[in-house]
Amino acid sequence: MIDRNIKEKIIKLAQSFPALGIMGPRQSGKTTLVKEIFPEYTYVTLEDADTQLFAKNDARSFLEVYTKKKGLIIDEAQRVPELFSYLQGIIDAVYRPGFFILTGSQHFLLHEKITQTLAGRIALLSLLPLSVDELKKSHNLPQDVETLLLKGGYPRLYDQNIEIKDWCANYINTYVEKDVRNTLQISDLLSFQKFLKLCAARVGNLINYADLGRDADISSHTAKSWLSVLKASYIIDLVAPYHNNFSKRLIKSPKLYFYDTALICFLLNIKTAEDLAIHPLKGAIFESFVFTEFSKYFYNNGEQLPLYFWRDVQGHEIDFIIEKSYRDIIACEVKARKTINDDFFKEVRDWMKISGQKNVPYVAYIGDENMTRKDGELISWKNLDIICK
Repeated sequence: MIDRNIKEKIIKLAQSFPALGIMGPRQSGKTTLVKEIFPEYTYVTLEDADTQLFAKNDARSFLEVYTKKKGLIIDEAQRVPELFSYLQGIIDAVYRPGFFILTGSQHFLLHEKITQTLAGRIALLSLLPLSVDELKKSHNLPQDVETLLLKGGYPRLYDQNIEIKDWCANYINTYVEKDVRNTLQISDLLSFQKFLKLCAARVGNLINYADLGRDADISSHTAKSWLSVLKASYIIDLVAPYHNNFSKRLIKSPKLYFYDTALICFLLNIKTAEDLAIHPLKGAIFESFVFTEFSKYFYNNGEQLPLYFWRDVQGHEIDFIIEKSYRDIIACEVKARKTINDDFFKEVRDWMKISGQKNVPYVAYIGDENMTRKDGELISWKNLDIICK
């Protein structure tokens, strides 16, 4: 069992809210974690056909079966959204902190129904794959960044002796395509597989829906719909540009990132750490890794993701802007190189001059040592949580 950093937050919120919703990608460890934290709770999964049918046809009776238990874990809760209105009635009738634990691998249905029926009664958390900090604590962190980028952070790859390519192929075929098929009724899986590879090739880049759709032989509207489902399933995310009252006009398109680098490498047919070390997209893949580490830090602390990028039409840009508050802004540039030179801090120097910010900027890089330089802090890939604190 690898100890998860979000555990403390789950325990704390379970003392104050009658229901907890824990969402995240499939295979990120949600079920294992909640069973560990709440060992006396009854567990049911709505992926089981008979259980799902019972919950859909008679939600009230389904829930009443468990009301006298210690507590109830409902896995893949978004599959029967009709349950949420009945949960509201039970919660309002008898207040029991932490009684209902709901998990789900798709964000959109769960969140939509919660906002309608369980607002103020449920605390929402997101559990992503293993972070560098969790891998370090469990003595599973690879020695070099290329190996980590290739392997990613899904727990089963560290818990069992599974080939990375075999696990990724099964994950995409079994979960990603299944979730998308169920949601959008896609009949042409070859087009979707091509679309996934095109997304991987655009990691870290601005998204142009028309260009993406044309390359995938689908409409821009379809491309946007497919991306929205991948986002809801915690496969990818879109980072919005940072806006402020600067005199320069900012670009408005979002940037595309994956929540796990193993899937990027698989889709790009990168099979070894040696291949990755010389791959032209290594910098973009490392940038996506930095994005995931930032995401894991904030989600594990029960916070919304305050992450943006900044770029103006004159070519000035910063890979990540962390907006801790209106006045507390952190700039972070990403460099997939070990050899340090003055160019490392060029972008953050421009940012400081244009924005007028006083906070010390950061540069995340693939070296092993943290360093203080006159223009900012240089942070190793092993210590990215320092930037978020």
